[in-house]
Amino acid sequence: MIIVVMGVTGSGKTTVGRLLARKLGWKYFDADDFHPAGNVDRMRSGIALDDNDRQPWLEGLRDLIRDSLKSGENAVLACSALKEK
Repeated sequence: MIIVVMGVTGSGKTTVGRLLARKLGWKYFDADDFHPAGNVDRMRSGIALDDNDRQPWLEGLRDLIRDSLKSGENAVLACSALKEK
């Protein structure tokens, strides 16, 4: 099972996600850690990411969720991907 904790920046996703994972004894993942280096550089420079920038990040998150479910691994994922497509 994967529990996804979603919300805007500063809403407490990381805090809630870590506490929940610790309480359940599950792994914790922060979606921000899955951004490619180029995305991190752009964000640090104050450049907003567009949909093309986000695509590899979202694919990485999809793969994480798929692989975790396939292996039966339980995890909590904190994620700020709020845009509806």
